Amino acid sequence: MTNNIIANEEHEYRCGFVALLGRPNVGKSSIINTLLKEKVAAVSSKPQTTRNAIRCILTTEKEQIIFVDTPGIHKPKHVLGDFMVKEAAKTLSQVDVICFVVEAGDRTIGEKEEIILEFLSNSTVPIVLAVNKIDKFSDQEVFWKTVEMYETRISPAAVVPLSAKKSVNMDVLIETLSGMLPMQPPIYPADMLMDTTERFLAAEVIREKILNFTDQEVPHGTAVVVEEFKSPEEYPELKTCEIRATIVVDREGQKAIIIGRSGAKLKTIGMAARKELEEKFGYPIYLQLWVKVKPGWRKSQEELRRLGYSF
Repeated sequence: MTNNIIANEEHEYRCGFVALLGRPNVGKSSIINTLLKEKVAAVSSKPQTTRNAIRCILTTEKEQIIFVDTPGIHKPKHVLGDFMVKEAAKTLSQVDVICFVVEAGDRTIGEKEEIILEFLSNSTVPIVLAVNKIDKFSDQEVFWKTVEMYETRISPAAVVPLSAKKSVNMDVLIETLSGMLPMQPPIYPADMLMDTTERFLAAEVIREKILNFTDQEVPHGTAVVVEEFKSPEEYPELKTCEIRATIVVDREGQKAIIIGRSGAKLKTIGMAARKELEEKFGYPIYLQLWVKVKPGWRKSQEELRRLGYSF
């Protein structure tokens, strides 16, 4: 499929932006990865995995849906938290549709949902209520009770039951979202999956491995800065992609945990990151990881800017 083919069908083609909104761990990144059939968003069992509003692009012969995976909306406890919430608010003002992801089996509206519903109450953008993880329940009453509970607070334009894990009703979600997008030609090339750089993607992969291999508060006291990125495409004399990255932490204790005994944990993180990056980029990776302590970096707007978070 080429953009020329799409361009010839401009009068029927739909293209637009969809914000994925939901509490941490409800499955927003998993939905994106399942739809695009490739892992492009960080996935972890820990909250606040997504820090930046990341654009992921699904292109078919009928539509181009640009998903914006927002940071989990929560009550901020530091400057980094403020940044994440502001990113989410900005996203909501710039999209065509909001896909509010909840979980089948939700029985009450908790503090995190209250914050999200407050955001949605001020929005004029159509809302699709996506009820994820229906594979966990055989009784449809569970699904309907969840829907009824949220419908007391919002009036969704559509409701879609789905399971990102089992790929159930993902085609229905695409069709539902597409029908609410404006008729216009695609914005991005057909083969583009993410509106970001390889350098950013490398940092996200490394950060995901830290999330997966460390526990408790350590993951959210970390940032990853790619200091050097030299690929064979930019430097034809190289046969491998050379990446040098710094893992920034709050405290010495966190540094010790990430490095591990005799460097074992850092080696495990590096090996897992390198393997995934080689699969994504298509060439051998030489990855160097360093750990640096910067106390209070999440509370310093100046330090956050230095680490790549723009306010």
